[in-house]
Amino acid sequence: MTETKKTEAKKTNGKKKDPRPTWRHYNFTTAGPVDDYLYSMLPKRSEVLTEMEQYATEHKIPIVGPAVACVLQQLALMINARHVFELGSAIGYSTIWWAEAVGENGSVVYTDGDKKNADRARSYFARAGVATRITLHTGDALEYLSEQKREYDIIFNDVDKDDYPRVLRLVAPRLRKGGLFITDNVLWSGHVAEKNPTDPKTKAILEFNRKLYDSKDFYTTILPIRDGLAVALKR
Repeated sequence: MTETKKTEAKKTNGKKKDPRPTWRHYNFTTAGPVDDYLYSMLPKRSEVLTEMEQYATEHKIPIVGPAVACVLQQLALMINARHVFELGSAIGYSTIWWAEAVGENGSVVYTDGDKKNADRARSYFARAGVATRITLHTGDALEYLSEQKREYDIIFNDVDKDDYPRVLRLVAPRLRKGGLFITDNVLWSGHVAEKNPTDPKTKAILEFNRKLYDSKDFYTTILPIRDGLAVALKR
């Protein structure tokens, strides 16, 4: 036996070998100081976007925030997206990031059930200089998507979590081959890891995630950024 093997034998003597894959990072999350570091690296946002972030914080309006928004915009630029359909837009924070990505000849569909949100979003769009690229729809986002006859480059899903499984059934026929179906909140503050969840929203997200990964229409990856972002490529 070589000296190296003797040393290794001494190290493992009396101890069970850890069977877990060495390529996983156990007990590591992007919370706390690491999260602070990630956000500190982000480029400075425009005055309008910064104001929207502050408003969302003060009024508890759900937005994706700048870290996820940067990913969304980057994905749109990577596939040269020109037409985006957004399911659940709130005050239009992510809508502006999409509109900037699609360019002057592109289009983004904004949807939200709250007229006050839509009115506020409209004013932000004008100030951001992207209003002409955005179509606003106030009402049921899923119903409006079901009426669409065209294919989009990207469909972004951020509606009520109970509706996630329903969204999946509507998306594939309305997304071009090579397009992206992107969904926010798929880790749901870690609740997806619960053994026996009883919360309807958690159960709906779990159903959605499983069906999305099992779907033959999509090649899916969940990015563990913020609350989890599912990126599914239309085959």
